[in-house]
Amino acid sequence: MLRMGSRASGNRGGASSSEAELKDASLVGTITHLWPYIWPKGRPDLERRVLFSFALLIVGKLVNTGVPYAFKWGADALEQHGAQAVPAIVGGAVGFTILYGALRIVYALLSQARDALFAAVAMHAVKRLANDVFVHMHELSMRFHIGRKTGGLTRVLERGRDAIETLARLVMSSGAPTIVEFLLVLAVFVVQFDWSYAAVTTITIVAYLAYTTIATNWRIGIRRSMNESDVDANVKAIDSLLNYETVKYFCAEQREAERYDKSMERYRRASIDSYTSLAILNAGQAAIFTIGLTVVMVMCVYDIRAGKSSVGDFVLINAMMIQLYQPLNFMGTFYREVRQAVVDIERMFSILGQHPEIADRPGAPPLSVREGRVVFDDVRFYYDEKRPILQGVSFEVKPGKTLAIVGPSGAGKSTISRLLFRFYEAQGGRISIDGQDILAVTQKSLRAAIGMVPQDTVLFNDSIGYNIRYGRWDASEEEVREAARLARIDNFIATVPGGYEAQVGERGLKLSGGEKQRVAIARTILKGPPILILDEATSALDSFTEHEIQEALRRVAKGRTTLVIAHRLSTVVDADEIIFLDHGRITERGTHQQLLDQKGEYASMWNRQREAADARAKLIEAGELAEAVAVETEPVEAE
Repeated sequence: MLRMGSRASGNRGGASSSEAELKDASLVGTITHLWPYIWPKGRPDLERRVLFSFALLIVGKLVNTGVPYAFKWGADALEQHGAQAVPAIVGGAVGFTILYGALRIVYALLSQARDALFAAVAMHAVKRLANDVFVHMHELSMRFHIGRKTGGLTRVLERGRDAIETLARLVMSSGAPTIVEFLLVLAVFVVQFDWSYAAVTTITIVAYLAYTTIATNWRIGIRRSMNESDVDANVKAIDSLLNYETVKYFCAEQREAERYDKSMERYRRASIDSYTSLAILNAGQAAIFTIGLTVVMVMCVYDIRAGKSSVGDFVLINAMMIQLYQPLNFMGTFYREVRQAVVDIERMFSILGQHPEIADRPGAPPLSVREGRVVFDDVRFYYDEKRPILQGVSFEVKPGKTLAIVGPSGAGKSTISRLLFRFYEAQGGRISIDGQDILAVTQKSLRAAIGMVPQDTVLFNDSIGYNIRYGRWDASEEEVREAARLARIDNFIATVPGGYEAQVGERGLKLSGGEKQRVAIARTILKGPPILILDEATSALDSFTEHEIQEALRRVAKGRTTLVIAHRLSTVVDADEIIFLDHGRITERGTHQQLLDQKGEYASMWNRQREAADARAKLIEAGELAEAVAVETEPVEAE
């Protein structure tokens, strides 16, 4: 399997975008990609929500613009009436103060209503895109998945999903409102005062945003260094604690403490840099905005002296600018989070943009299995051109018969099963079932006709019943129990608390190797395929368990076209035909007895395995069971 991972670099379905390209992803480009999800055609209810959300945004900002005016009118009322007319002061100033409070409440309600309305749109986009990516991941080739870390793929899915939600939330709650508010402030300054106020405000905002962008980009590198130091310290702590016994064996407590302390020291220095840079960012933002605020207020003072403005206008300018500063104060966080969200979403779209290496031909018909005859005709295959795996392999598995493929590790045995399942496509030759080229039929119908009992059975982290039913989801409870009985796992299930609802754990780790194999056999029995592949199905089991599993496998294979890939020759002696594969070529073929009579490679391997079995038997007789297990356990590689 290792060599297949190294070959994945030449994958046609590999990553199409480099990390540099992802970092250069733009907000406009990302929103363009996202727009079909945010504006859901065919969902008029969600389309109305989008329109209502933007309408509430505009109305809310107009209401919010009235807040400083209420402040201004209250100040003007106090200035005009002075201390000579107390009732007038109370009537005017109090009324405007109440208006001020009422406008703030209305604005808050409109903002929350807007967010609540748009939440359904955002989460619909999250659900649709995440589901599209998940489905697409299953459509991509095995070569793609072997070349990627599964944890990395799920992380892309998780981060992309979170990023869509973050981007939608920030754009609707911070980005768009800030732009609308800025435009309204400029309009007020031009109408209420003159263009010079709008010019100073614009210069202030541009300088503020430019400084924020530069400082935030600088801080991103510092934050990344801090996060890496944090992860490194965490990894070292977990690794050391997981290997508690090893640490004690070698009296390495001091060494582990020093390693952890070095990581924490790097984290300490990076954290100090992060907090210092944050202080510089906040101080610079405050200084730039305060200078702009001071300039426009000084301008207003001169206008008051000239009789062009009132004290209320002075209050209005201050309130307008402070009101604008609140969303601007989050621009550093907004920029950083939006930038990261854009990268995460584009990484998600880069997976969506990759084409499956194996695809059905246009108009491909489903496979029609009449007899189950499998033919490999001069099949040639390689993962890497420099290292051929199969070199002109030809054989036929007759309907209802069993063909065994044996040979040394790395000979290409398991590659044959992957080609038959069409996880890969051969570079030469032809594979057919009942005369139909498997490249010309749909993959779904092909795989539905083939059952597989693999060497390494991996179960879903669910119940035993769920894993058996996975073979045929619409099977009845009686059929599930009958499959378990035929696989000889029903007695075990009866003794387990919970029975068929008992949880098997992640990858089935709560079950033994033999129990997992029986579940896999039951699953295949339930599927009921006309063609069966047994890929090293008992290689990792002890002799007693192997004998029981072999009996179950013989029942499964009865009446089915069966392809057995085996390392232990004792498991294939009853096969109708055996082929010996070496370096991608068939060197011997015949029945078990015929191959022994040829005294070739098969006979040599048979003799070596018999000698190992005899040695184990002698060890058991001598009571040395541990050594016997070591003799019996022979590592098997999957090609």
